[in-house]
Amino acid sequence: MPDITLTTLQKLKQNGEKITMLTCYDATFAHACCEAGVEVLLIGDSLGMVLQGHDSTLPVTNAEMAYHTASVKRGNQGALILADLPFMAYSTPEQTMANAGQLMQAGAHMVKLEGAAWVAESIRLLSERGVPVCVHMGLTPQSVNVFGGYKVQGRQEGQARQMRADAVALEQAGAAMLLLECVPSELAAEITQAVSIPVIGIGAGSATDGQVLVLHDMLGLALSGRTPKFVKNFMAGQPDIVSALRAYVKAVKEASFPGIEHGFSA
Repeated sequence: MPDITLTTLQKLKQNGEKITMLTCYDATFAHACCEAGVEVLLIGDSLGMVLQGHDSTLPVTNAEMAYHTASVKRGNQGALILADLPFMAYSTPEQTMANAGQLMQAGAHMVKLEGAAWVAESIRLLSERGVPVCVHMGLTPQSVNVFGGYKVQGRQEGQARQMRADAVALEQAGAAMLLLECVPSELAAEITQAVSIPVIGIGAGSATDGQVLVLHDMLGLALSGRTPKFVKNFMAGQPDIVSALRAYVKAVKEASFPGIEHGFSA
C-alpha cells in the first residue's frame, strides 16, 4: 500500500471515495490492517476498555498511548497513524503541546482530541507547530459522565445547529479531519457537506467521507458481550482475520456498510 497522507485523504473526499479507518494497538494487527488496505490506523484510548478492561476510557494515560503508538508504527506498512490524546491530556496549552509532541515522536502522523468549538485554540497551537489535528465530535467518550452515559448526540435542533456551527469553526481553526460518533445520519451528512476536510463516522450513517470501528468490535470480540447498534461483525463467515479486515474495507468502499440499520435518526 502506498503511503497514506493527509493529501491522500483529501483527494479521496474530493473524488467521493470512502476512507477506511480501524482502531489498532499493536504491530501485528497494524501489519494485518495494512495488508487488508485499511488507510488510517487509530490508536484509540478505547484501549482502556478493550485491552485494559476498564469500564471507560478515562484511566488511560498519555504514556500508555505513546507506547501503543510506537508499537503500531513498528508494524505499519504505509497507513496514516492517528493517535488519541487521552482524558485531561489537553487541559492547558502547555500540556497539550507536551502530550501531542510525545505521541508524534512515538510515530503518530496526526493526533485526535475530543470537543467542540472550545478546542479551537488548541487546534491552532498544534497545527501552527506542525501537528495535524482530528477533532472527535458528537458522543465523546471522555465526557461520558457529563452526558450521563453513552447517548446519541445532536437529536435536538439547538444541539444540531450548534454542532454544525462548531464543525465549520473547527475547520477554520485548522482541524485536518473530523470524527463524528453517534449522531443522527442526516446531521452527519449535513456536516460532511458543510466542511471541506474529511469527515469520518461511527454510528453516523453512510454519508460521511469514511468509517471507523473498534477493531475488536468488528471482529466479534466485544468484551461486554453487547454489540453496539452501529457495529457489524465482519469475522462472521470469514476464514481468517485478514479476510475479515478485507471484507470491512470492501464494504466501506462500496458503501454497503454502514446500512440504515446501523445509524440513528433525529
